[in-house]
Amino acid sequence: MSDQNKSQPRIFKIGTSTIMEDASFAGMNHEQIRDVLKRSYPEAAHATICERKLEDGTTVLDFIPVAGRKG
Repeated sequence: MSDQNKSQPRIFKIGTSTIMEDASFAGMNHEQIRDVLKRSYPEAAHATICERKLEDGTTVLDFIPVAGRKG
């Protein structure tokens, strides 16, 4: 029964990179996660965050980059 109460680790996708949630992300909301990830993935700073659920109940946060201006 205790396995049903455990939440599945979230998955964070930035471009082609996939990051599995570990203890350092526990309890963080979307903006706090963005603040941590943008240090290694600058495109996450202004990305749109889309949350979705997989069939097994795993939450996936997709960081979709916003097109910028050139010039």
